Amino acid sequence: MNDLKNEVLDFGQRARAAARALARMSTERKNAGLLAMANQLCASASPILQENCKDVEKATADQLSLAMIDRLRLDEKRIQAMADGIRQVAALEDPVGRLIAEWTRPNGLRISKVRVPIGVIGIIYESRPTVTSDAAVLCTKTGNAVILRGGSESIHSNMAIAGALQAGAVSAGLPENSILLIPKTDRDVVRYMAEMDKCIDLIVPRGGRALIETVVSHARMPVIKHSHGVCIAYVDREADLDMAERIVVSAKTQRPAVCNAIETVVVHREIAARFFNKITPELAAKKVELRADPDAFRQLAALNYQPLRPASSEDWSTEYLDLILAARTVDDIDEAIEHIEKYGSHHSDVIITRDAAHAEKFLNEVDSATVYWNASTRFTDGGEFGFGAEIGISTGKLHARGPMALEELTTYKYVIRGKGQIRE
Repeated sequence: MNDLKNEVLDFGQRARAAARALARMSTERKNAGLLAMANQLCASASPILQENCKDVEKATADQLSLAMIDRLRLDEKRIQAMADGIRQVAALEDPVGRLIAEWTRPNGLRISKVRVPIGVIGIIYESRPTVTSDAAVLCTKTGNAVILRGGSESIHSNMAIAGALQAGAVSAGLPENSILLIPKTDRDVVRYMAEMDKCIDLIVPRGGRALIETVVSHARMPVIKHSHGVCIAYVDREADLDMAERIVVSAKTQRPAVCNAIETVVVHREIAARFFNKITPELAAKKVELRADPDAFRQLAALNYQPLRPASSEDWSTEYLDLILAARTVDDIDEAIEHIEKYGSHHSDVIITRDAAHAEKFLNEVDSATVYWNASTRFTDGGEFGFGAEIGISTGKLHARGPMALEELTTYKYVIRGKGQIRE
């Protein structure tokens, strides 16, 4: 066990040295490295897909859900999308060195507040091998070294992607150890990383509740949580029901295994019968299982909807990541907001309504990282927000909230210029 701990520590020490070198590099050098990484990723598509097949075959043999396998699977289109995402990040403005504020004190001291890299960032994630690229790219652009630890279900894919990115970065003159992936999936690796505060400055867990709780309980450095996504849609009494149908069906079924898909629809009681009558054919065609409160269950049963089951108290706070949708009726917008506050994960929530006053009340009172009016929660994404890639969706409140992109991967320092001033 000590051998594993020492191996993880070695990764941390190498990343720390690389971070210091990377922080000194110009934007032009970092961008050249990113473009080389994109090119190498495309050139390595065939071996990456071969390694991905191993992961998909094992996931199939282990009978993981179809939704989870979809998150895991790569193809040429997804690899090209990763490369395109890298090039998009290279084209974005570099936040490092940006002047946030500047002022002069009465004693003549000139104080500047300037963006700088964080240092070494640890990313612990599950399932999606595309996170390997997103995390490495954003950290490189912001001058941070990164230590990656993916899940066992995607280990072959992660190693192949990381190898291609490392080769591209080094070919352009970036530090050899600025992108490191720990090739071990032992659970103890998570704990060792979380305790390595002398090497890692910030840790970001992306995965299920158990992973996040493990990291938080052991971490000696700040943690930004990419928590679970219990996203909720509220269909208001004044909703355009055609619009509500489109948004709810798409937000649930377009990619059900992602964190910004909705898991619950809350419907104003006065329009519930009309809404359920309109939406159920689409949901049934896509084989969505509904789990409903007593009032919604009665109305859905009258429509002979299948599959249908009564909702348990756990259903309201469950991230299904599957073709399952909880349904509830409420008397007014206040009850809908109360439901979101009690059961939601403060990730992404939407109101569908033509009433601007109701919309503004929802946008102001729902305490989530992203709140929507008449748009799908599936837009909670760094690329859709114009940030390029993202490192995760933060549901916390300090430092970063919502899609974490370039700016969220920097901190700042104060630079003070004087002319011999002393304090008396």
